[in-house]
Parts: sequence; structure tokens; C-alpha cells
Amino acid sequence: MSSLSRELVFLILQFLDEEKFKETVHKLEQESGFFFNMRYFEETVTNGEWDDVEKYLSGFTKVDDNRYSMKIFFEIRKQKYLEALDKRDRAKAVEILVKDLKVFSAFNEELFKEITQLLTLENFRDNEQLSKYGDTKSARGIMLAELKKLIEANPLFRDKLQFPSLKNSRLRTLINQRSL
Repeated sequence: MSSLSRELVFLILQFLDEEKFKETVHKLEQESGFFFNMRYFEETVTNGEWDDVEKYLSGFTKVDDNRYSMKIFFEIRKQKYLEALDKRDRAKAVEILVKDLKVFSAFNEELFKEITQLLTLENFRDNEQLSKYGDTKSARGIMLAELKKLIEANPLFRDKLQFPSLKNSRLRTLINQRSL
């Protein structure tokens, strides 16, 4: 996409944000792939809106793009799995294991086996590595800190984490100047 198109997208994003078109802003961020809104990402992760988290991420990276991306998706899906186990929702946990986590077995079969074995435990915290897993909220917070580091280190997010500096209502100003 040309730099003019890129600039236009940023002007439109600013306008939509100022006019409080929240969902539209995030959809355009995702579809254009020009700006990764870390604040929105943090909010969706904190709220456990996993489908929205993955859909938003998909505008910027795919699971198999690089090791950072793989780790990002793995951590999100693992958290989703652990939350299902914590709620004692075995059916949901199995579904997540098969639909979301199975893809990682090709890269680390041993880890996938360990994750699968968590199903056999009454409480996954009985697993030594997960014994310090607290409540859902604190676990999401810890994961989020790790995800932010991975995103910042991921070359696919380079130049996409800072929104350019624009004067307030820049698009409206340009349109008003044009109509004079």
C-alpha cells in the first residue's frame, strides 16, 4: 500500500477514534495492519475475550510467521485452556486442546503431551510447573506482561506500535480547508 494510503488510514483512524466509533477503529486497525493498538489488546486479553484477541492479532501475524508469533498464540491458547480446566469444564478444555493447541504438537510433541495430561488431574495446580498459578485475573496479568514483551520483540510489529503524531481533528481540518 502506498504511503498516501497509509497516511489516509491514519487520518481515518484518528477521526473514527475522536467520533467514538470504537469497533470500527479496531476493525480498520486489524484490516490495514498499520497500527497495533496495545491498549485495546490489553483490554481484550484482560477481559478474556479470546476470539477477539486472536481475530485482532490475525491482522498483524499468523501462528507460523515466526517464533515470537508462535509463542504469542501459544500463550493465549494455553491460558484459554487453563481457564476451562479451572472452571472444571472438561468438554471445553478438550475442544481447546484439539482445535487450538494441537497445531503446536508438530513443534513440541513433549509439551503437547504434558498439556494433555493436565486433563487427568483433579486440579492442574497439582502440576509442579503450574503450582503458582493463582486466580484467572492475576494469571491473565502475568501472561499479558509476557505477551507485550513478545509483541515488542516481534519484527512483524516494528513500526506498528506507535500511532503517528497528528494534530487534533486533522481530517476534519483538511476537509474544511478544501471546501473553502
